[in-house]
Amino acid sequence: GIGGTFHYGLQVSIINSPAEYIKSFIHETWLKRYGSSPSKEIITLMWSFIVSIYCIGGLLGSMLAGYFLVRFGRKKAMLLTNIPALLSSVLMGLSRLCGSFEMIIIGRMVSGATAGLALSIHIPYAGECAPQRLRGAIAITASTAIAIGKFVGFALGLREVLGVDALWPVLMAANAVPALVQLLTLPFFPDSPRYLLIDKKDKEGCI
Repeated sequence: GIGGTFHYGLQVSIINSPAEYIKSFIHETWLKRYGSSPSKEIITLMWSFIVSIYCIGGLLGSMLAGYFLVRFGRKKAMLLTNIPALLSSVLMGLSRLCGSFEMIIIGRMVSGATAGLALSIHIPYAGECAPQRLRGAIAITASTAIAIGKFVGFALGLREVLGVDALWPVLMAANAVPALVQLLTLPFFPDSPRYLLIDKKDKEGCI
């Protein structure tokens, strides 16, 4: 779950607390570039892009998930989701340093693609690897990880943690941590027996 649906819960939650800081960053960046203050409508439009483009990325990610599941298998597909996760973290984390609010927009879209992939891969991978008597409990880890992700995102967004003007880029890049945890741990997990048998025709590997 830490590299699967947790990512979705985290990203849905953390975008709320730095809202005013990001709007101020858009204002400052626009002023430096064009020498005039942007209107409230432009700032609202840019902020709307940052929030809503996550769903566009999620749509693209979920559309690709079926291909990834069959082409690479459940385990490798899950590992590949870490590439866009880390890329989005770099883009959003360095956006202030580079003076580019467009990096936040692109980073959010890539992050959404990660969530779309992870949401679609987590459940079949966990369910197919689980023993029959534990299958229901293991499948529930998807919704549990979403809830934990939302809670962690809310906690990180508190003013006492990362919810301050100086640290909002770090907050936006927080999804790099679960991606790194998954990269270090998932290689030791088995691949889906169902995938090995049906898609790879590897009966021995399945057993």
